[in-house]
Parts: sequence; C-alpha cells; structure tokens
Amino acid sequence: MTATEGAPKSVEDLHNLLQNDTKVKVAGIDVDGVLRGKFMSKDKFLSAVKGDGFGFCSVIFGWDMHDLVYSNELLVSNRANGYRDILARIDLGTYRRISWEANVPFFLLSFLDPETHEPIPVCPRGTLAKAIRLAESSGWEPIAGVEYEYFQFKETPQTVAEKSFTNLSPLTPGMHGYSLLRTQLNQEYFHDLFDESKKFGIEIEGHHTETGPGVYETALAYTSALRMADNATLFKFLAKSVGMKQGVIPSFMAKPWANLPGCSGHIHVSLRGKNGQNVFAVADKDKEKGREDTQYQDTRFMSQEGEWFLAGVLDGLTDACTNDKRVQATCGGRGTSMINLYLIPLALTPQNQSFWAPNAVTYGYDSRAASIRIISPPSVPPSATRLEIRVPGADMQPHFALASIFRLGLRGIEKKIQLSGPPISVLQRENKAPVRLAMSLEEGTKRLMAEKSIAREVLGDDFVDHYGGTRSHEVKLWNEAVTNWEVERYLELV
Repeated sequence: MTATEGAPKSVEDLHNLLQNDTKVKVAGIDVDGVLRGKFMSKDKFLSAVKGDGFGFCSVIFGWDMHDLVYSNELLVSNRANGYRDILARIDLGTYRRISWEANVPFFLLSFLDPETHEPIPVCPRGTLAKAIRLAESSGWEPIAGVEYEYFQFKETPQTVAEKSFTNLSPLTPGMHGYSLLRTQLNQEYFHDLFDESKKFGIEIEGHHTETGPGVYETALAYTSALRMADNATLFKFLAKSVGMKQGVIPSFMAKPWANLPGCSGHIHVSLRGKNGQNVFAVADKDKEKGREDTQYQDTRFMSQEGEWFLAGVLDGLTDACTNDKRVQATCGGRGTSMINLYLIPLALTPQNQSFWAPNAVTYGYDSRAASIRIISPPSVPPSATRLEIRVPGADMQPHFALASIFRLGLRGIEKKIQLSGPPISVLQRENKAPVRLAMSLEEGTKRLMAEKSIAREVLGDDFVDHYGGTRSHEVKLWNEAVTNWEVERYLELV
C-alpha cells in the first residue's frame, strides 16, 4: 500500500507527530462502506498501537447501516457469541489530519479475529489486502482509480426528515454536464470538495458537473488498490462533512430520481510489474500494430495477461446456474449492492439501456456502452492501458468491489480463461443479444450464494455467507416495505 504523506514509520515518529495533540480519531469500515469510529485519548491510542490493537464491538458487522440487527444471525457478530469484541488494528500508514475538524489526527482500522489475529472474513480492508497479496505473489501490484457520480441536495439531515425524504431541493436546476456556469453557483462548496480532498490525502484528477440537477462527477487519482479503496471510502465521508457545513447533502445513492440518470461508480484497474511497467500493455514489438494472436481487434493492444484478466472478470460477472442463465455475482456493483441500484437500467428505454447503465456481460474497445471498457492504444499510450469496470454504482463498497475485480482477473490469468464471445460492437452489428446480468438484488444475491458460485471460489464461503446474508436482509426489508407509489396508485381506487 502507498502510505499517506507524513505517515509515521515507527512509534517514535508517532510520538513526535502527536506531541501537540490530546486526542485522535479512528475509524473502521463496515460492509456497506460506512465509517464506524470514535475519538480516543492520545494515551489510549498510543497504548493500542504498542499493544497491536484494541477491542471494538463486533456489532458493526451484526447490524445494517441504520443499526438494525440483521434478520438472520450471521457469522461475525451474533447473540451466540454475545456480540463480542473484535480486534481493531491501527494502520499507521493511513495517517491524515481532518482539516475541517480542528485538524485532528485520523487513522483507519482493520478488524481481526481476537483469537487468531487474522482478518475477520468480511473486514473490507482485510478482504482487499488478501487479493493484493495474491497479486504480489506473482510479482504484480494492483493499481486502481474510482470515478463517482453523485447528486447534491440543498438540504440538511433535519430538513430531509421533516420532508419525509420527498420533494427535496437539488443544489442546482437542469441538466448541465461539464458546465462552467453551474460551478459558479455554490463555488465555496464545489471548490472545498477538491481542496479539502488534497489536504486529506485524496488526490483528484477531475471534478466537474455531470448531467442532472445538482450532479457532480469526481475522478480520484490512480494509485495502489488499497489506498484507492481507502480514498474512495473517505471521499464520501469528506463530501458529506464538507456539505454539512454548507447545508448540502451529497448523495451517493444509485438512483435518487426515477426519471433521471442514476449515479455510477466506475472503476479503472491495471497491474504493475516489478519493473514498473504496465502488465496490461503490449510488448515493445507489438506497440505499432498490436498483437497478431488476438481473436478480436478490440484486444489487440492489450497483453495476453491483460486479455486473460478481462476474460476472468467477465466470467465472474456471471455465475453458472441450474437453468444455465448467468447473472452477476461478485463484482461489487449489481448483485452485491443495494436494492436501488437495479433501478438504473430499468428506468431507461431498451434502446439506450446498455449505454447509460450496462446490464449485460459485454466488453469493447473505448466503449461506454459495454460493462467493461478497454482503454488502450491507439487512444492512450501503452503505459495507460487499463480496464474500466462500468457496472458498479456510486453506492458500491469500494474494498469489496476492488477485491472482487482483482480476484476474478487473477483467476482469469491463472486459468488462462479465454473470452467467451465477441466485443459489443460485433454483437450490435450482428443483432445478437448479450447475456444479461441480474435485474434485482434478490436475484443477484441468490446467484452470489449458490453452492458452487465463482464468488465462493474467489472470496471464500465465510465471506459469501456473511455478506450474502446482509444482502438478503436488505431484500427482506424491501419486500416488507409499502412504497409511495403503491399508496398513490391503490389507496383510493382499489
């Protein structure tokens, strides 16, 4: 992992770093990507560092994002084990200061089993770290970038509650992607997102309006996979914190408006070799004309390892089922996220479904219509060759999403998995229907938890059983809900 600037390398460094502080803020990450933390006195914090951690209530893995205990007892935290403590280990390499909160020092936590001192099965940072170690065993470093689209509302937690989360006021009106005018409104908030991110150790490559009322898009700079997942999680915390000070709620909900485009969480990935070269880039001899041994033109400027990686991710977007249909199981977006994400493609017309929200197993060179976009020469230098995974929504759990992608891709390289079909351009030209992804969280969760799913192969039974249980809980709550649509449609007339 790439440590943050100024991160202490020893306990002595840490003492010097905190010499003028009286307290420290720490936080771990739950299965929904929500930060769970607290303030600690400096003495207690230093004692925890020297003692390799401190006790943290495991209930953060036993309840949902609204602190409702899961419908079914799950592995990590339950009545049988008394919702016992787990071990929270402080990662000194994640040091930051929260400039908008009295410049308090901040560190991230990883969660371990108190008896074995191994990562618990659903610790987000531990799950991704395991995938990274697998890549490193082959001499590769996983690299990634994340792009968020998100709505802003001119609201506070109090006003949205008073309005029952209806008739909310967008920060700006109209559809204005890449607008230079809309950023003139709410300038302080817009620029604080960028400037505070830099102070917080989150580099931003691009920051602009996206189409939709009050929508921004922020691209986080490419870096090592664990640092990227941390940054992606912390950016949401930062945006919400900065917004609170200015009466703005940024929402990373996948689909807050039924009649408008949803919010994506696109992920760019590649592997870096020991020599610093991009593993996905073609060899020097192929830089001019591309590889001659490729079946399809779309992959000719990717290395063989890159093509196997692509095929592995595509294979893991789907999981073989008894009816021989294949739906997404493990990629951290549809199939492993929230109920609301599935409304993104459903709200669009059939003609443009795949363009705005890919809902099928597809790939293509520089194609935003595909689930996986190949970015390679001739549009970029060989060193910038990468894959853009376009399936996840902004509500994704970044650590699980990246862990899934890299485990699937590495499985593709290990097994030398071949592409199962042509790129999206050929499918469109020949009018062939691609294989569909799951169209509901319930469907995706069932495939995720199937006995011999690829998810179980790459992420393990303990992870799938616990995480799948949390999604089943989400489905149960949805199935029991009575929506505004139902009330408006049926209350008077039935």
